[in-house]
Amino acid sequence: MNEITDLAKYLNRFFVEYLPLERGVSKHTIRSYSDTFTVWYEFFLSQKKIPANKVMLDHITRQNVLTFLNWLEKERNSSPTTRNSRLASLRAFCYFMQYQDVKNINKWQEVLTIKAKKTEQSTVSFLTQEGMSTLLAQIPTDTIQGRRHLAILAFLYDTGARAQELISFTPQNINFSKPMHVTLYGKGKKRRIVPIHEKLCVILRAYMKDKGIDENMVGKDPLFTNAHDRILTTAGLAHIINMYASLVRTQYPGLLPEKISPHTFRHSKATHLLQAGLNIIYVRDILGHNSVRYTEIYARVDSKQKREALDNAYVDLIPRPSQDGVWEKDKELLNWLKGLGK
Repeated sequence: MNEITDLAKYLNRFFVEYLPLERGVSKHTIRSYSDTFTVWYEFFLSQKKIPANKVMLDHITRQNVLTFLNWLEKERNSSPTTRNSRLASLRAFCYFMQYQDVKNINKWQEVLTIKAKKTEQSTVSFLTQEGMSTLLAQIPTDTIQGRRHLAILAFLYDTGARAQELISFTPQNINFSKPMHVTLYGKGKKRRIVPIHEKLCVILRAYMKDKGIDENMVGKDPLFTNAHDRILTTAGLAHIINMYASLVRTQYPGLLPEKISPHTFRHSKATHLLQAGLNIIYVRDILGHNSVRYTEIYARVDSKQKREALDNAYVDLIPRPSQDGVWEKDKELLNWLKGLGK
């Protein structure tokens, strides 16, 4: 029976204790980091003929990490962005190891000196106001599924939420009384209050009525689910978007961008607010960004100012709904890594 490797032991502490308990990172981050180590093991098997149960802490060196990153780009055709994401995961582990393996701190800090590769600034894709209103108008409101889809996509647009913020959103974070708003928890569990429009409230109430959710009750389960009443996934959210985007492309060729993702809704909301004259600082607060270059010298916008500015900038795009454990054996390491964050 193979003994658990030293790397496996420290990965256990990293994923089970350090990331969720000490750092409080999201499941999305844990999943991203675990994916990196899955690929790390694949690299050693394919390039060095070393199986997972033989990969040790000693194999994490600056040179091996650089070789790994080069392999990602040349052999797996990974983009510079993916390469940088993998590097960030390994750097996070090495930062953790500085305090776990102090006698070898120089080794861990050598990996930390590896710089991310510069990437081209990608053009932000967004829907025009006509494109967004046309897409939302494709959703039928005379069926339970249609009202669910409308609630999801209208919420995504009106709040400018990230996909994960929508997926984890709970009913207890809706305030239907004036000033109407929702509370979102973003990266690093950072809390922000986002004003919402009356039409979104109507849509959410119709959806909650279909699900039998009392708006006066405190619900801690995610508000938005899939067709089987299970947790909505990012892939499921993208599927809903693309289903209606396909309808628009058939009827109105050229109206929508070639690719649309959940984040496109967030870009679209920000763009529409700026086009309507909303101050960039207000947009910064609504989206939950840490900074917008030179804007940190200004005080945070108070809720009343933000509400008035948002009401003035509101563009009528949303339709109104119709009134009708840990591995036991080292050979299980890859499966354990793949299951993290699910």
